[in-house]
Amino acid sequence: MSAPRLRATPLPGIGVQYDLVTREQRHLSVVAHRDGARTVGVYRADDPDSCAQSLRLTSAEAGALIDALKPSHHSNTLLYTTDLGLVAERIEVTATSYWNGRVLGETRMRTETGASVVAVLRRAEAIPSPAPDFRLAGGDILIVIGTREGVDAAADILGRE
Repeated sequence: MSAPRLRATPLPGIGVQYDLVTREQRHLSVVAHRDGARTVGVYRADDPDSCAQSLRLTSAEAGALIDALKPSHHSNTLLYTTDLGLVAERIEVTATSYWNGRVLGETRMRTETGASVVAVLRRAEAIPSPAPDFRLAGGDILIVIGTREGVDAAADILGRE
């Protein structure tokens, strides 16, 4: 059996459309929008050019779907895992987050979860070891290290709106 082929088609002003034909000759497509959203299309078996179902996902929803389709150690947010049970993961502070504009120490993340923020990625800059008085901003990506449970709890805290 040959490897599946993914065809990419640029969509000017929109993003890129990726098309896949499965082993059963089913046509699937994913439009990767410039804003990070994804639209998944499933085409009819009797007419592979006719879309039977379309679903638009936010960037975060698309990431969650990727996690469901791939083993968690291949997650696009997961940076590293060890035999000691520690993971390092990227967690975004959204523009609508309760923590946008507040200082890191107010989250009480380390106290509540045991997970630590070891760096913040802001635009093209990396800020290592942010202090408790570091002011968070929408779009910041926090690099968090801890147990799987601790990092998940930290993501819950940071996801508060």
